[in-house]
Amino acid sequence: MLRSAAGRATAIVFMASGILTGTLGSRWPWLAARLHLSSAAVGALGLASTAGALVTMPFAARFVHRYGARAATLVLTVATGVTLALPPFAPGVVVLAVIFVPMGAVIGAGDNALNTAGVEAERKTGSTIMSGLHGMWSVGVLAGALAGSLAARAGLDPRIQFTAMGALIAASGLASAPWLAGDPASGPAAVIDVPKFVWPRGLVLLIGLVAFAAIFVEFAASSWAALFMHWTLHTTQAVAALATAVFALAMAAGRLAGDYVVPRLGAVRSVRACGVLGTAGCLVVAVAPGTWLAITGFGLIGLGVSVVVPLVFAAAGHYGPSPAVGVAGVATISYGAGLAAPAMMGGVADLASLRVAFALAAVIAVAIGAGAGLLARTTAGAPVAAGAGR
Repeated sequence: MLRSAAGRATAIVFMASGILTGTLGSRWPWLAARLHLSSAAVGALGLASTAGALVTMPFAARFVHRYGARAATLVLTVATGVTLALPPFAPGVVVLAVIFVPMGAVIGAGDNALNTAGVEAERKTGSTIMSGLHGMWSVGVLAGALAGSLAARAGLDPRIQFTAMGALIAASGLASAPWLAGDPASGPAAVIDVPKFVWPRGLVLLIGLVAFAAIFVEFAASSWAALFMHWTLHTTQAVAALATAVFALAMAAGRLAGDYVVPRLGAVRSVRACGVLGTAGCLVVAVAPGTWLAITGFGLIGLGVSVVVPLVFAAAGHYGPSPAVGVAGVATISYGAGLAAPAMMGGVADLASLRVAFALAAVIAVAIGAGAGLLARTTAGAPVAAGAGR
């Protein structure tokens, strides 16, 4: 991944994107306390963010294909940094929801640009780097979460913290842009008819459902880990943020190792193993009587979702006439999990408890392993799947 300038630049913007998730996820207890939010309200806010993402994702393919992954990634990474600075300044839940809609829209379009840039970098280098790129996203989540834990321990005002991290994200996009892969389409690729609205069909739809299950579990952990620790196990905000960091660390480790492990185990076996780990992690969290067992459960969840999404996005990007179209198709259905996860986790927590909500996530995690065999049908000729079809 770091052998080429394009790979290094793409890794940096993936990490910058992850910083937003880690920063926001680790400081949810502060936001919830400041605005007196219930679990249902937190779920509704997540719903607002994901609604914004789902509005832009189906249209993102045309934008990325026309202007190129490099330009799209630059613009959307800078916009991501700007939107991160806003939530701590919200005076109430309604304004916070209004902020989350464009934040989700930027993230949704940015995911298409980032993953398309990753596929273009794979094609340029001829090596398997997608799992490592998503690993760098997880490193960003870890960095943001650790910074959040330290900020909470030090009593730093999140308005200062979020603004500083947003500036870091924007600067990363500006610094990396010259080396990113993915110019505007030219030659035969320029005449490919990219629809204005991309909806997944056939095999892309089916593998998107595998990613849906993985992203549901990922959203459950990244968005609710700190709140579970603080509300259910009554830890401090600093310890609660640490759970998000451990989840991100485990996910990063799995993804960074994925470019070496997946070609040896095979995509199908790797995803099945992830399904087992993710299911086990959700169950451990659901029954954990104390802090460290719960944190262990979040670590297992991180390993369980680690390589699933990179494998699915890579398969979709290499499957079809344009990487942007394949990525957009899978993203549209898979990130619907982000629409379902906040509402279902928050609703179940309000009606029963967060323990029951994580038990529900365990049931959904079973689908990861159950659908693993679909990846064997999308990998012919793709670098990410070399030797990984069985």
